[in-house]
Amino acid sequence: MDQDVFFDVGSGEEGKAADTAGGPRIGPKRMRHAVRDQVEFRQCSLDQLLPPEHEARTVWEYVCGLDLSALIAPIQAVENGPGQAPADPRILMALWLYATLRGVGSARELNPLCQSHAAYEWICGGVSMNYHTLADFRTQHVELLDRLLTESVAALMAEGLVTLDRVAQDGMRVRASAGASSFRRQPSLEKALTEAEEQVRQLREELQADPGVQKTRQQAARERAAKERAERIRAALDQLPDIAASKNKKVKDRSQARASTTDADARKMKMADGGFRPAFNVQLATATQSQIITGAGVTNSGGDQGQFVPMVEQHQERYETKPKEALIDGGFLKKADIEAVSPPQGGTIVYAPVMESKDPDRDPHTPRDDDSPAVAEWRKRMGTDEAKAIYRERAATAECVNALARNRGLQRFVVRGLRKVKAVVLWYVLAHNLMRAVALRAAAAQAAM
Repeated sequence: MDQDVFFDVGSGEEGKAADTAGGPRIGPKRMRHAVRDQVEFRQCSLDQLLPPEHEARTVWEYVCGLDLSALIAPIQAVENGPGQAPADPRILMALWLYATLRGVGSARELNPLCQSHAAYEWICGGVSMNYHTLADFRTQHVELLDRLLTESVAALMAEGLVTLDRVAQDGMRVRASAGASSFRRQPSLEKALTEAEEQVRQLREELQADPGVQKTRQQAARERAAKERAERIRAALDQLPDIAASKNKKVKDRSQARASTTDADARKMKMADGGFRPAFNVQLATATQSQIITGAGVTNSGGDQGQFVPMVEQHQERYETKPKEALIDGGFLKKADIEAVSPPQGGTIVYAPVMESKDPDRDPHTPRDDDSPAVAEWRKRMGTDEAKAIYRERAATAECVNALARNRGLQRFVVRGLRKVKAVVLWYVLAHNLMRAVALRAAAAQAAM
């Protein structure tokens, strides 16, 4: 053995044989473990974060094709001029459309996503956001959102992808942002208003007692909260006459009418689970062939009765034509409404179930002596197998659209007031129609190949 070598390790071939021939190796196992606190620098643009077919890109492409001049015109900031430049309205529009599709229902939830989620970061493109801007944009532009609904459906009609040959209407109750215990009768409201006004007066006196001291943010918040509470109570008092008038005529004592001090526009309604809670009644009309929402509305009426004719008229106003056929359930049914929309007064054929007669020997589809020609024709029509098959399309369209809205987060409103609630509903409608339009155009392109 060589004197310069301390240990005889043998030749290379012998070492390999010893390494592979023996028993188990002894010692801790070597593996590649995850290291997540290591700082890394990556060269990557925002555009590389999303694949070409990502849904956020579809939303952005749609928004870039919209006429948003009504949002751009009021901007005062100009090149080489003073003032801070606001965010591009297209970014805000795309953020809320994509957020609606993903079930994000509040500005406070959306704001952090703009800094941590790749899709929202891509839409923002480096433009900073705050939840005040996001919340205001969501509810301020009801007229614009309503116009976009009309224009988008009209464009699809021009392409031949949507028709108003058959439209199904359905309503759903959505929980309002009001507590069940916030409803008060007139004496309680008047007492609460007196207390709120007294609180506002005391806060003003505190400021006047020491006018040299600048108001702190806490003092300003207290005064603002007191004023807002007084305004909500006044709004509730103003709603009492309408609430009393809408009560059942059999109720003699209408002084029992109550309004919410949280959201004066909200009403207690019977929900799907049988319970009664503050809610709004969302009405949607859907073209059965394409499942495109063609009409939308929000009321604080707990029932669907009386909502059919306004929806037909809404179509006339939007598209200058009425649905040829309308599918509604029994909750909408009023003989006067059938007469108003059916020929010869109107041009819409109604498909709705006929109530069973109290007389078991009487066929409900047989016209009665007091029926108008339109109602008699409706009774006879609903007795045919063809009409029953057509009516079954309602569940596959209107109720399907409602279910999709629920799945996207339309379970409870976080805004208050009919106007703001309608804005939120229109966001859901536009988001739904956007994805349906993509599917319809893709199907049409496939069929044309």
